[in-house]
Amino acid sequence: MSRIKYHYNTKTLRFEPYREKWSKRIFRIAFNIVAGMLFATTVLLLAYRYLDSPKEKRLRRELDITESQLKILENQLNQMEEVIVDLEHRDDQIYRALFATEPVSAEVRKSGLSGLNRYDRFKGLLLTEMLTEVTQKMDQLRKRAYVQTRSYDELWGLIQNKSEMLKSIPAIIPVDLSDLERMTSGFGFRIDPIYQTPKFHAGMDFVAELGAPVYATGNGVVSSAGLEAGGYGNCVRIRHGFGYETIYAHLMSVSVRPGMRVTRGQKVGLLGSTGKSTGPHLHYEVIHKGQPVNPVYFYYSDLSPEEYAKVVEQSNRPGQAMD
Repeated sequence: MSRIKYHYNTKTLRFEPYREKWSKRIFRIAFNIVAGMLFATTVLLLAYRYLDSPKEKRLRRELDITESQLKILENQLNQMEEVIVDLEHRDDQIYRALFATEPVSAEVRKSGLSGLNRYDRFKGLLLTEMLTEVTQKMDQLRKRAYVQTRSYDELWGLIQNKSEMLKSIPAIIPVDLSDLERMTSGFGFRIDPIYQTPKFHAGMDFVAELGAPVYATGNGVVSSAGLEAGGYGNCVRIRHGFGYETIYAHLMSVSVRPGMRVTRGQKVGLLGSTGKSTGPHLHYEVIHKGQPVNPVYFYYSDLSPEEYAKVVEQSNRPGQAMD
């Protein structure tokens, strides 16, 4: 049953029943609905602007956690990079120096990965820059670690050949100390005995009695033996492996033949004065990877410290060569 509404009639001074017109009732209802919707919309807009929904709160929390984890991962990658840098330094400056091998080039160690669009998948994400930097560093460290692993594999092969290497590297004086009279010319620029002009002397000259035995300074294979053009006269060349070669020039005669394997201390010929020579002596050279090196650095197996110091002092004296 509908409730009867009353209103006060100021003319009759009585409360009288009041019936609202349908048009006014519809307008009032419509107005209340519109006002309610506007109020609700305003509240929702303010809520969306200043308050996070449960889903947004969860996503924001996950984003913060992800960013924190990426920062932790970046710090760990920086620590890993320091370790790899230390390993690379030891490899180049210590391990490879022990085996007289070339260090791995910086271009090989730090070369980038192929593919310019490798990190495009991160574009448009909330943490694009951080994700790209971390992934790039991880890829670079993985590449450098792989290169370092291959380098250690190579070093392991050298270690396994260490015994053979130690036997092969030139390590003694090619003339017996009891036969050696003096050293007349060392490694470096000396006066040419024929032309009397400065000329690079690529080896060392040992003066001894004619016919004194000359010995191989390391294990190897004779690459040539006999008379050579260019002033060396009778000459023996030995390939020792590991990038090393030795030359024994101006011999009176040779005792080996090409292809023959020789051991350290084995006689390869007799000291003489053949070729471009001004007197009986042995011209001795050590070549490493195609470049002549000072032989004085390889007399460490059969000399005392005092004898070695004397040889070094003699080899550094300026003067005239004998060839």
